[in-house]
Amino acid sequence: MTVVTVGVHIVDILARPIEHIPEGQDTVLVDQIRLTAAGAAAGTAVDLVKLGNSVVTMGAIGDDELGDFLVAVLAKRGVDVSCLVRKAGAQTAASILPIRPDGGRPSFHVPGANLGVTYADLDVSVLRAARAIHLGGMDVTFGLGDPAFFALLDSLRSAGTIVTMDLLSEMPDLLGMARAFLPHVDYVLPNEAQALLMTGALGIEEAAAALLADGPRGVLVTLGESGSLVVTGDGSERVPALKTDVSDTTGCGDAYCAGFLTGLLHAQDILTAARWGTAAAARVATGLGSDAGLTDLDSTLRILG
Repeated sequence: MTVVTVGVHIVDILARPIEHIPEGQDTVLVDQIRLTAAGAAAGTAVDLVKLGNSVVTMGAIGDDELGDFLVAVLAKRGVDVSCLVRKAGAQTAASILPIRPDGGRPSFHVPGANLGVTYADLDVSVLRAARAIHLGGMDVTFGLGDPAFFALLDSLRSAGTIVTMDLLSEMPDLLGMARAFLPHVDYVLPNEAQALLMTGALGIEEAAAALLADGPRGVLVTLGESGSLVVTGDGSERVPALKTDVSDTTGCGDAYCAGFLTGLLHAQDILTAARWGTAAAARVATGLGSDAGLTDLDSTLRILG
C-alpha cells in the first residue's frame, strides 16, 4: 500500500546529553552525535517504511551537500526519493538539536528549501496512485496552499485516499494559515501548543472542537507524556501514553502520525490506530533522533500488551 508524504524535509544534527551551552570556545564532551532525516514529511516517511509501508516522499531540498546526505539516508531507509525536487542555489533545511538529559530539545533551525515548495513540484500521477497521503508541515510550505492542490486532495479523498496532516511550527500566523487545509484532509494531528495557537482557544477540548468544525473527520492532539486526545463527530476520548525511558523526544510526533496512518491502512478504527501511533512514538523516544528505537510493526505493537 503506497503512502506519499508531502512537505517538510530536514537534516537533524543531534547531540546528547547537553546540560549547558559552553562559554567562549570551551568544549563539552557528549555521549552521542547523530545526523538523521527528519521533518514532518521526511521523518514520517522513514517511520512509515519501518512499519511496513511502501513510501514515496515529495518536497524540496537544496542542491548542496546536506541535500546529498538527505537523499542518501532516505534511500538507505527504503524511501522512494525520485520525486524530491533539488532547488538550485537553495540550502537544504537543517536543525541543530542539543538534547537535554530529560529528553527535551531546544533547536537552532534554518528552513531552507522547504519555504519554496509549490504545487508544481509535486508529481500528480504518483499522488493519484497513493492509498494514503500524509501532509507534513503545511504551516511552513506556503506554496502548497494552492486551490489546485486543494481540488486534487478533494478528488483523491472522494476516491478513497486517506489524507492526514501534521504541522511543524509553533508560530500563530503560520498555523492560522494552515487551517485552510482542514476542509481537504481526513485527520489533522497537531500537538497541544499548535492546537491552542491555531484556534486561540483556552483549552485543548475547545481547540480540538474548533479544528473539527473546519471539516476534517477527526482531530488527534498529541499531549506528550499525557498521551493524546482523539476527537471525532462521535465524541472525544483520551488515549494514554505508554511508560518508557525517554532519551529524546525528537520525532515522536512524526512516529505517532506514522503509526496512526499505518493503523488506518490496516483497517483499524480510529482509537486503535491512535494506540498504534502511541506505541510508535514510545519506541522513538527511547533513542536519539527521529527514527531511533523503531524497527518494525510487530515489535512496535507488542508493547501495547
